[in-house]
Amino acid sequence: MNLLKLALIMILTFAFATPTVLANQEVATEKGLGEKLLRQLWADMQKPDMEAIEKTIAKGFQAVHQYGSNNREQEIKLIEGLKIDNYTLSNIQITRNGPVIVATYFVSVEETIKEKRLSKKPAPRLSVFLETDSGWKWIAHANLKPLD
Repeated sequence: MNLLKLALIMILTFAFATPTVLANQEVATEKGLGEKLLRQLWADMQKPDMEAIEKTIAKGFQAVHQYGSNNREQEIKLIEGLKIDNYTLSNIQITRNGPVIVATYFVSVEETIKEKRLSKKPAPRLSVFLETDSGWKWIAHANLKPLD
Protein backbone atom coordinates (compact mmCIF):
# COMPACT_ATOMS: atom_id res chain seq x y z
CA MET A 1 0.00 0.00 0.00
CA ASN A 2 2.88 2.36 0.76
CA LEU A 3 4.27 1.79 -2.75
CA LEU A 4 0.90 2.71 -4.20
CA LYS A 5 0.87 5.94 -2.16
CA LEU A 6 4.42 6.71 -3.29
CA ALA A 7 3.51 6.12 -6.92
CA LEU A 8 0.41 8.30 -6.57
CA ILE A 9 2.50 11.10 -5.04
CA MET A 10 4.97 10.79 -7.96
CA ILE A 11 2.16 10.96 -10.50
CA LEU A 12 0.51 13.97 -8.85
CA THR A 13 3.85 15.77 -8.48
CA PHE A 14 4.65 15.35 -12.16
CA ALA A 15 1.08 16.14 -13.22
CA PHE A 16 1.00 19.44 -11.34
CA ALA A 17 4.56 20.37 -12.34
CA THR A 18 3.67 20.48 -16.03
CA PRO A 19 1.89 23.36 -17.73
CA THR A 20 -1.69 22.74 -18.80
CA VAL A 21 -2.04 25.35 -21.52
CA LEU A 22 0.17 25.16 -24.61
CA ALA A 23 -0.34 26.07 -28.24
CA ASN A 24 -2.14 23.27 -30.16
CA GLN A 25 0.71 22.68 -32.57
CA GLU A 26 3.29 22.60 -29.78
CA VAL A 27 1.16 20.13 -27.81
CA ALA A 28 0.78 17.85 -30.84
CA THR A 29 4.54 17.92 -31.49
CA GLU A 30 5.37 17.19 -27.84
CA LYS A 31 2.78 14.41 -27.64
CA GLY A 32 4.21 12.87 -30.79
CA LEU A 33 7.75 13.04 -29.42
CA GLY A 34 6.71 11.63 -26.04
CA GLU A 35 4.77 8.78 -27.61
CA LYS A 36 7.70 8.02 -29.95
CA LEU A 37 10.10 7.84 -26.98
CA LEU A 38 7.68 5.61 -25.07
CA ARG A 39 7.02 3.23 -27.96
CA GLN A 40 10.75 2.94 -28.72
CA LEU A 41 11.45 2.15 -25.06
CA TRP A 42 8.89 -0.67 -25.06
CA ALA A 43 10.17 -2.04 -28.39
CA ASP A 44 13.71 -2.07 -26.97
CA MET A 45 12.53 -3.82 -23.79
CA GLN A 46 10.63 -6.46 -25.76
CA LYS A 47 13.63 -7.51 -27.90
CA PRO A 48 15.51 -6.84 -25.49
CA ASP A 49 17.98 -4.41 -27.09
CA MET A 50 20.23 -3.95 -24.07
CA GLU A 51 22.64 -1.66 -25.91
CA ALA A 52 19.78 0.76 -26.64
CA ILE A 53 18.40 0.43 -23.09
CA GLU A 54 21.77 1.14 -21.50
CA LYS A 55 22.22 4.16 -23.79
CA THR A 56 18.74 5.48 -22.97
CA ILE A 57 18.56 4.92 -19.21
CA ALA A 58 19.95 7.89 -17.26
CA LYS A 59 22.66 7.60 -14.62
CA GLY A 60 20.31 8.92 -11.91
CA PHE A 61 17.43 6.66 -12.97
CA GLN A 62 14.91 5.50 -10.37
CA ALA A 63 11.96 3.13 -10.67
CA VAL A 64 9.27 1.94 -8.31
CA HIS A 65 7.78 -1.53 -8.74
CA GLN A 66 5.41 -3.74 -6.77
CA TYR A 67 8.31 -5.11 -4.73
CA GLY A 68 10.21 -1.85 -4.12
CA SER A 69 12.53 0.54 -5.90
CA ASN A 70 15.28 0.04 -8.48
CA ASN A 71 18.29 2.13 -9.41
CA ARG A 72 19.79 2.16 -12.92
CA GLU A 73 21.78 -1.04 -12.55
CA GLN A 74 18.90 -2.94 -10.94
CA GLU A 75 16.49 -1.84 -13.67
CA ILE A 76 18.90 -2.92 -16.41
CA LYS A 77 19.19 -6.34 -14.78
CA LEU A 78 15.39 -6.56 -14.49
CA ILE A 79 14.90 -5.65 -18.17
CA GLU A 80 17.43 -8.30 -19.24
CA GLY A 81 15.17 -10.97 -17.73
CA LEU A 82 11.71 -9.52 -18.50
CA LYS A 83 10.55 -11.91 -21.25
CA ILE A 84 7.92 -9.57 -22.70
CA ASP A 85 5.46 -11.10 -25.15
CA ASN A 86 2.96 -9.01 -27.11
CA TYR A 87 1.91 -5.79 -25.43
CA THR A 88 -0.55 -2.96 -26.01
CA LEU A 89 -0.05 0.64 -24.87
CA SER A 90 -3.25 2.64 -24.33
CA ASN A 91 -4.61 5.82 -22.73
CA ILE A 92 -1.27 7.53 -23.34
CA GLN A 93 -1.07 11.02 -21.85
CA ILE A 94 2.01 13.12 -22.59
CA THR A 95 3.03 16.40 -20.97
CA ARG A 96 6.21 18.41 -21.27
CA ASN A 97 7.78 21.00 -19.02
CA GLY A 98 11.08 22.29 -20.41
CA PRO A 99 13.47 19.36 -20.83
CA VAL A 100 11.12 16.86 -19.14
CA ILE A 101 8.50 14.66 -20.83
CA VAL A 102 6.11 12.74 -18.57
CA ALA A 103 4.13 9.83 -20.01
CA THR A 104 1.29 8.16 -18.15
CA TYR A 105 -0.33 5.18 -19.81
CA PHE A 106 -1.79 1.72 -19.44
CA VAL A 107 -0.04 -1.35 -20.74
CA SER A 108 -1.50 -4.76 -21.31
CA VAL A 109 1.40 -7.20 -21.36
CA GLU A 110 2.29 -10.72 -20.40
CA GLU A 111 5.61 -10.39 -18.67
CA THR A 112 7.81 -12.22 -16.22
CA ILE A 113 9.26 -10.11 -13.40
CA LYS A 114 11.55 -11.71 -10.82
CA GLU A 115 10.58 -15.14 -12.16
CA LYS A 116 6.85 -14.48 -11.62
CA ARG A 117 4.52 -14.49 -14.64
CA LEU A 118 2.07 -11.59 -14.39
CA SER A 119 -1.39 -11.36 -15.92
CA LYS A 120 -2.11 -9.44 -19.12
CA LYS A 121 -4.68 -7.22 -17.36
CA PRO A 122 -4.01 -3.54 -18.25
CA ALA A 123 -2.16 -1.63 -15.53
CA PRO A 124 -1.01 1.99 -15.18
CA ARG A 125 2.59 3.04 -15.71
CA LEU A 126 4.51 6.30 -15.62
CA SER A 127 7.71 6.98 -17.55
CA VAL A 128 9.73 10.19 -17.40
CA PHE A 129 12.24 11.30 -20.04
CA LEU A 130 14.85 14.06 -19.71
CA GLU A 131 16.38 15.93 -22.64
CA THR A 132 20.17 16.12 -22.27
CA ASP A 133 23.08 17.21 -24.44
CA SER A 134 23.43 13.56 -25.51
CA GLY A 135 19.74 13.10 -26.36
CA TRP A 136 16.65 11.93 -24.49
CA LYS A 137 17.22 9.83 -21.39
CA TRP A 138 14.77 7.68 -19.42
CA ILE A 139 15.07 9.08 -15.88
CA ALA A 140 12.14 7.56 -13.91
CA HIS A 141 9.50 4.83 -14.11
CA ALA A 142 6.57 3.61 -12.02
CA ASN A 143 5.01 0.18 -12.55
CA LEU A 144 1.65 0.06 -10.77
CA LYS A 145 0.75 -3.49 -11.77
CA PRO A 146 -0.08 -5.49 -8.65
CA LEU A 147 1.53 -8.85 -8.03
CA ASP A 148 -1.31 -11.37 -7.89
